[in-house]
Amino acid sequence: MKNKMFCYQCQEAAGCKGCTMMGVCGKTPEVAGVQDLLVWVTKGISQIAVRLREEGKKVPVSVNRMVTLNLFTTITNANFDNDAIKMRIRQTLELKNELLGMLESKENLSEAALWTGDREDWEEKSKEVGVLSTKDEDVRSLRELITYGLKGLSAYSKHANVLNVDDEEVDEFIQKALSATLDDSLGIDDLVALTLETGKYGVSGMAMLDKANTSAYGNPEITKVNIGVRGNPGILISGHDLKDLEMLLKQTEGTGVDVYTHSEMLPAHYYPAFKKYSHFAGNYGNAWWKQKEEFEAFNGPILMTTNCIVPPKDSYRHRLYTTGAAGYPGCAHIDEDENGEKDFSVIIEQAKKCPPPTEIETGEIIGGFAHAQVLALADKIVEAVKNGDIKKFVVMAGCDGRAKSRNYYTDFAKALPKDAVILTAGCAKYKYNKLDLGDIGGIPRVLDAGQCNDSYSLAVIALKLKEVFSLDDINDLPIAYNIAWYEQKAVIVLLALLYLGVKNIHLGPTLPAFLSENVAKVLVENFGISGIGTVEDDIKLLVG
Repeated sequence: MKNKMFCYQCQEAAGCKGCTMMGVCGKTPEVAGVQDLLVWVTKGISQIAVRLREEGKKVPVSVNRMVTLNLFTTITNANFDNDAIKMRIRQTLELKNELLGMLESKENLSEAALWTGDREDWEEKSKEVGVLSTKDEDVRSLRELITYGLKGLSAYSKHANVLNVDDEEVDEFIQKALSATLDDSLGIDDLVALTLETGKYGVSGMAMLDKANTSAYGNPEITKVNIGVRGNPGILISGHDLKDLEMLLKQTEGTGVDVYTHSEMLPAHYYPAFKKYSHFAGNYGNAWWKQKEEFEAFNGPILMTTNCIVPPKDSYRHRLYTTGAAGYPGCAHIDEDENGEKDFSVIIEQAKKCPPPTEIETGEIIGGFAHAQVLALADKIVEAVKNGDIKKFVVMAGCDGRAKSRNYYTDFAKALPKDAVILTAGCAKYKYNKLDLGDIGGIPRVLDAGQCNDSYSLAVIALKLKEVFSLDDINDLPIAYNIAWYEQKAVIVLLALLYLGVKNIHLGPTLPAFLSENVAKVLVENFGISGIGTVEDDIKLLVG
């Protein structure tokens, strides 16, 4: 049967090979096609930007931000809205044509850079430019690995951009690397080197976002977060964008409407700047994949600020809103004005008419262990390591997902010896952050650094421990890596760790479908990347 689409960028790729008829995430072949076309024209405008810089011309910030937003729009579970993605293609083609007019030489530019196809050509072109258009399996694998890493990096760049923080070197690299995926002269060795360079800029991008967030909202601090509910109507905010949360909290102040976080937005509670809002009520629910039941029970409107959308049930579709890179057909989208501000009044007015959230759990969870907070506890942690109270740190960052095989991470956390501490970031933590695993001398056994991008904190902590213990190699630390992945932000975190020299990372619940046999072999031989086994075997291997 002929493929209607082909996508294998997430962990749920059908049969661990690729989605060919319909995305497991819920995207249709039509949406997959326009996403492929958007990525292709974004590579084209990136190639033109690279040429402009070679000619000594300044590339406008608007181009940099368009590239990052385009890539972010195509991340798994971010945007299912065919019309919205087509609008981004049209805007990209218009800007691309302007940039072409600025070039002195168009020699040797790719079709992606030169193509100015009319709307009636889009569907046919989208069938020609997808993943499978690269025939060599290993070249395709590395091109996609780089592209997915760049998608994750663009997500982090976009979050920094909305706080008016840019890193021109990061933007230049994203465009250079996208352009390189169009270059048929680059061989396997070139692309492997570019993959590691992508990891290098992944570190830079996460550092940029960390600086943007902490400059705006303060350093995260140890915080207990309520997971119950109050008696007021509520708005649930999900995704990752802290600027959206800030605007929502300001606009709901004094309205009688409480604001709750969901999934990856939980770490917002750790930032000092948000603690002044008395109506910032707590966290509701768990990881993204449980949202159908939890959104229904919440009763009030939900604002999706980024990816992690599961196609909504009819029962709450009318109260699901999107903003930024996110989109879903039939759900209202909140755009920003020319100053970057958003008007959430329609959401607030709907919330006032809704009953309070239905309680689904009670209690508190603790987090806020980003690098500044952990380093403030460094003496205590080092002492615990030196006297043997802490024998192992296990990095269990990354993503959660709906596959039953992910229960492995809950079982692994439960099976860890009492002298092991989990370092986590991302929604993977929902597999074990409510298990009450206790503490070691007052140090919680689950140290949550925050969102997936806060994996940067875990790298900073590891490098600081390496310095404290006077070690030459980061791999000599008592740290093991057992990481769950789902989508492209986890890919850039993985590449960042590889760039930092971290080896012997266990990755699961399956290895990425986009790794060809030969590319996987390179990662295994050079970096010790491996999949997961049984909990019992992996405890022996990783903890000993």
